[in-house]
Amino acid sequence: MLLLALAAPVAFADWFSDARAMMGTEVSVHLWSDDPEAGRLALEAVFQEAARIDRLMSTYKDESEISRINREAAQGGVAAGDELFALIQRSLDISVLTHGAFDITFDSVGQHYDFRARQRPDPQTIEIERERIDYRLVKLDKAAGTVRFLREGVRINLGGIAKGYVVERGIEILRRRGVQNAIVTAGGDSRLLGDRRGRPWMVGIRDPRNDGQVAISVPLADEAISTSGDYERYFDEDGVRYHHIIRPSTGEPAGGVQSATVFGPDAVLTDALSTSVFVMGVERGLTLIGRLPDYESIVIDDEGRVYYSDGLMPPAQHTVE
Repeated sequence: MLLLALAAPVAFADWFSDARAMMGTEVSVHLWSDDPEAGRLALEAVFQEAARIDRLMSTYKDESEISRINREAAQGGVAAGDELFALIQRSLDISVLTHGAFDITFDSVGQHYDFRARQRPDPQTIEIERERIDYRLVKLDKAAGTVRFLREGVRINLGGIAKGYVVERGIEILRRRGVQNAIVTAGGDSRLLGDRRGRPWMVGIRDPRNDGQVAISVPLADEAISTSGDYERYFDEDGVRYHHIIRPSTGEPAGGVQSATVFGPDAVLTDALSTSVFVMGVERGLTLIGRLPDYESIVIDDEGRVYYSDGLMPPAQHTVE
């Protein structure tokens, strides 16, 4: 999760803030408005949009569109609706870009984890289910607007991209309402609109091993930032950390990295890329980012060492204790 240096919820008369438990995390909005009523209505509009997207894309809701696809798409094409179809298409495109490091079919294994109950799949289950992790098993028919799975048991989960989509949509709503300075956050994903009234937003990247502590603070304006970390949903067992970021090639939680942060102009892509860099590891992940104009990354490895993509200026030495 990103840590944002904010004052009290309504620090000044014209700053309006709210935060709500949604989408399995906390969604928060902080904006400036000259009109108090307009500010409150703008806040509510963002939360209503987040709730709508959650109803559409949550695998925890049996009535959601994505749950219906997971139930029926192995039997034939399922109509997805333009919005969901477009986000699935974009997810598959990112899978190609990342050579499969980002893969929405990870849920074939991911569904067997219960981090609150400290439950994980046994090796036999992983061996069976990882054969169903392959984005190429998801086929889209653009003309018909349908999604089809090529193998029984395939499941998709947009958890690695949906929160970025929520914050991007939230900023679009605020922009249309005339808001010029705001930040919308969902878990580890934030989208900034403008600056903080003449000053940059100071966004803190969490110390992966010290809850509530900031490892690195970054000044940003009018940009997106996403962090994926092994501290978000996890449990430790016999010295091993089992967390929610699955390496598609093995069906096991990815190792070698504690957190991966990506900055760029689009929160949908920063969300997916932070997951991808985490899975790919320091060298391959930063090589990927180096090929993408306007995107940068900071990675903290499993020893607490901090690595920066080429476009960032790091301190001479930086290690998270």
